[in-house]
Amino acid sequence: MEGAFPAVQDARPRTPRSILFMCRMNAVRSPMAETIARSLLPGTYVASAGVRPGERDPFVDAVLGEVGLSLGRHAPHSLDELEDDYFDLIVTLAPEAHHAALELTRSMAVDVMYWPTPDPTVATGTREQILESYRDVREFLKMLIEKRLKGPG
Repeated sequence: MEGAFPAVQDARPRTPRSILFMCRMNAVRSPMAETIARSLLPGTYVASAGVRPGERDPFVDAVLGEVGLSLGRHAPHSLDELEDDYFDLIVTLAPEAHHAALELTRSMAVDVMYWPTPDPTVATGTREQILESYRDVREFLKMLIEKRLKGPG
């Protein structure tokens, strides 16, 4: 029965219809991932939240602006402040967020994916050195979204 089964190596997952990115304070990693995913996954509902709300980080605006993206009017918010609470996929970017997502989804049929992502706010040095750590996170998230979430086509 040659050709009865599709070639596994060619199969790419279908893009989820709705994705929530979660980090600790919804100030750096998750809003950056949300903004990048919106640009790469048209037609997919994308949101972000933190375990608790933080303060908007101007370095995020700077490194997204370098690639023509913007947070717009994004204000950091917590899970409790989300407008929608059902997602096909929750992507967690920090250990604290991963534990919260697993607790939240214990009785729900939602996939949870953990992408350990460095926290660029701990970077020290010159402004350029700090910006470089934010750029590294931006590129890391872009690569993961393209490889793991973007369906065929």
